[in-house]
Amino acid sequence: MKKVEHTLDTLPALTETQKADLKRLATLSDAEIDTSDIPELTDAQLAEMKRSEHFRPVKKQITARLDADVLAWLKAGGKGYQSRMNAILRQAMLRGK
Repeated sequence: MKKVEHTLDTLPALTETQKADLKRLATLSDAEIDTSDIPELTDAQLAEMKRSEHFRPVKKQITARLDADVLAWLKAGGKGYQSRMNAILRQAMLRGK
């Protein structure tokens, strides 16, 4: 099987049939959609799920004020202090869940 990759710039245009199908599907309520070929996951299955190793959260630039000694401690670890700060905050976030 040949692998095909597209970007938003290289996607082929939708056909008229595809456009009509999308319009028809958009009008359906959730109850009208046949999901029998994709059964719901059980609580046990959901509990075992793990985030993909390829998942990358969207980064957002911010301005933050840190105590000078905290910033010095982060920078003392060398290059990548912002990534370390993000990792520390992520650990705290996950512990709080």
